[in-house]
Amino acid sequence: MNKSTLRLWVALALVSALAYPAAAEVTEEQLARLGNDLTPLGGERAGNADGTIPEWTGGITTPPDGYVVGEHHRDPYGGDQPLFVINAANLDEHRDKLSVGHQRMLETYPSFEMQVYPTRRSASAPQRIYDATRNIAATANLVDDGNGVGGAVIGIPFPIPSNGLEAVWNHLLRYRGETIACTIGQAAVTRGGAYTVVKYDLEIEMRYSLPGMTEEDLDNTMILFKQKVLAPARLAGDILLVHETMNQVREPRNAWTYNPGQRRVRRAPNVAYDNPGTTTDGLRTADQFDMFNGAVDRYDWQLVGKREIYVPYNAYELHSDQITFADVLTPLHVNPAHLRYELHRVWVVEATLKEGARHIYNRRTLYIDEDSWQIMLADIYDNRDELWRVSEAHVINYYEKPLIWSTLEVHTDLQAGRYLALGLDNEFPMCTQDVVAKSRDFTPAALRREGRR
Repeated sequence: MNKSTLRLWVALALVSALAYPAAAEVTEEQLARLGNDLTPLGGERAGNADGTIPEWTGGITTPPDGYVVGEHHRDPYGGDQPLFVINAANLDEHRDKLSVGHQRMLETYPSFEMQVYPTRRSASAPQRIYDATRNIAATANLVDDGNGVGGAVIGIPFPIPSNGLEAVWNHLLRYRGETIACTIGQAAVTRGGAYTVVKYDLEIEMRYSLPGMTEEDLDNTMILFKQKVLAPARLAGDILLVHETMNQVREPRNAWTYNPGQRRVRRAPNVAYDNPGTTTDGLRTADQFDMFNGAVDRYDWQLVGKREIYVPYNAYELHSDQITFADVLTPLHVNPAHLRYELHRVWVVEATLKEGARHIYNRRTLYIDEDSWQIMLADIYDNRDELWRVSEAHVINYYEKPLIWSTLEVHTDLQAGRYLALGLDNEFPMCTQDVVAKSRDFTPAALRREGRR
C-alpha cells in the first residue's frame, strides 16, 4: 500500500470514528442511576410532582390469581373506574396532555372519546433483560451513521438516550419475548364500517433477545418472522418469510413469499420502507408495522424531550375474549367503549424525511413509553406536511413472561375516514411463548414444504 492510499484510509477511518462515538457516552455516574432513581431500562422511577403518575415499583411480576397459561390475559386492574372522559366538548381543557393526532381525532370524529383511567405503571421485563441492559449501556454504540448498533445484544442499548436515533433503536431492539406463535386478525375498515378479517398464523424468533445470544452469533439478523394467511379463502395459503437484519443499509432485510397458485417461493425485495403492508388496502406502509420497523436511513431523528400525555395502556378489556371483533370494529374508529387511556411520560422523537430521500411520509412524531421503549403513538404527515394518519399501540403486559407489547395496533387514516386494526385476537386462541422453533423453520425451503402441505 503506497503512502497516498494509506493516508486516504486513515482519513476515512477518522471521519467514520467522528460520525458517532466508538462507545455510548454514558458515564459511571449515569450507569449508577440504572435501578436506582432510574428504572433498570432507563425510565424515571419517581412519579410526577402532582401525583397523577405514580412511582414505578417493578410493574407486573406475577400473573393475577387464577390465571392459567393459554387463556386470554385477565385484567389485573378490572376494578378501576375512569377518572374522566375527553371528548370534543371538553377537548380544550386537555390539549396540553394530548398528542396532535388525538386532538385531530377528537375534532374530526364526534363519536370518538378517550376514557382516562388511573395510571398503572405495569411495564416489566425479565431480570436477565435488566442485567443485559446494565452490561451493554457503556458499550453500545451507533455504527454506519446510525444505521446499525454495535456493542449490544439482549438488553436495551441506550437506556439513557442522547439523540433520537438511540431512542428509536431502543424501540427496535426492545424485549418482546423469545419464540412466539400467534393467530391474529387484521381488518381494513371502510368509512361505513364494513370489513373482512384476514386471519394469520405468525411464528417469530426474537434472535436479539435469546438467552446466551452474542453479537457474533447474531450475525446482523435480529428477528426471524413467518406469516401465513389462513382466511379469507381467496388469500389463504400466502406465506411471507422475513429475516430482519439490524443494519439494513449494509444488508437489506431478506424476504421471501410463497404463492399457492404458483406453488413457488420468490424473493420479495419490496417488504420495506413505504411499500404497502400486505393485505392492508394500502392503509399502512411496510415500515409502519409494530409502529415503526426496519431501516432508519431515510429520516433525520430529533430527540425533542419528554412529555406527559394520555396514551393507550393496559388494554385488557380490548384484549378480552368476552368481546367479539364486531364489538371492537365500528365505523371511523375502534369502539371507544373498550379503550383505556392513562397518563404516562413518553420520549418524543421527531422524524423528518432527509433531503433527497423518498417516502410517502414526510414527517413522523413518535411517542415512546419511558418504561418499555414501546412506541405508543405516532402522528404521521404527508408530503404537504399535513397530518394524514394516526397510529396507536394498545398495549398490555403479557405477564406470564413479563413484557409490554401491543394487543392491537390501530392505524387511522384521517383523510380517507378509514382505519386498519392489526392484532385482533378476541376470537382466537392466545399466543404461545417459548414454542419449539429451529432456524431451519425460517428458510425458503421450509416455506416451500409448508406451502405444499
